[in-house]
Amino acid sequence: MKPAANKHQGNQTTITEFILLGFGDLPQLQTLLFLLFLVIYVVTVAGNILIVALVVTDQHLHTPMYFFLGNLSCLETCYTSTLLPKMLASLLTGDRTILFSGCITQFYIFGSLAGTECLLFSVMSYDRYLAICKPLHYAALVNGRICLQMTAGSWVSGFLASLQTIFLISQFTFCGPDELDHFFCDLSPIIKLACSDTHSLEVSTIILCSILTLPPFLLTLASYVSIIITILQIPSTIGRQKAFSTCSSHLIVVTVFYGTLVTVYLLPYSDALQNLNKMFSVFYGVLTPLVNPLIYSLRNQEVKQALRKAILPFFFF
Repeated sequence: MKPAANKHQGNQTTITEFILLGFGDLPQLQTLLFLLFLVIYVVTVAGNILIVALVVTDQHLHTPMYFFLGNLSCLETCYTSTLLPKMLASLLTGDRTILFSGCITQFYIFGSLAGTECLLFSVMSYDRYLAICKPLHYAALVNGRICLQMTAGSWVSGFLASLQTIFLISQFTFCGPDELDHFFCDLSPIIKLACSDTHSLEVSTIILCSILTLPPFLLTLASYVSIIITILQIPSTIGRQKAFSTCSSHLIVVTVFYGTLVTVYLLPYSDALQNLNKMFSVFYGVLTPLVNPLIYSLRNQEVKQALRKAILPFFFF
């Protein structure tokens, strides 16, 4: 910790560094955790970059659904790269300090990507709704320009929405203790350490989350309710299976994401539940980006065919 004198706090000092406790209470497992998270990081980045490469290079994947999937994979790569490198460095070196500016930057990128992901999921679910429920109008409603506008809107909105929260946090005074009981800079542990009045931030965050996550969630939910109703009305079993196969992967990913996200942020932030909170944070922040490419590649025939076409030449080289 490198304290600096605070002119407004008398004898108190202002903290310029935090200590991310992470999994420091498990010293005997540090090497094992480092190797585990290193493998997860490498596989996650490789898997998501592979999906982006397939979407870009394979002509059969140049459709709106796979354009959105490519954006999601790009987002997941950024998502895990925001959290894991710092955690890996801490596990390897034992240095768990992070500058206040670095902490705020990490939280801003993490929060912006989470908001973007919520919006992107709603766009993907709406795309599937139009493809299954309005097939005759799909080509006219979802063209290249519309796809670009919806994805750009998701990215820009996610990153702009978090700016107010970052501005409010930057005005806070942190005068001790300096330990964040988490493996990354999340909002609840940051608020817990603030010496300033955090009421305005908490109200602002509730309003922002209600705007940024609730409407996309309701749109996603409404889209899939309509999709399921439409699929059940298809007379043939083969037709129902084919229709459901086009959206089942996305439905699984959305369920995992929102399930873990809601569990983490609806749990009251307390010392007794902190370990449980960290476990669920690992699940949606680390494991979800890992399983997404696996789900899409294993359950989607077109992705599997594109993967086989990309890999096959190497066996005959």
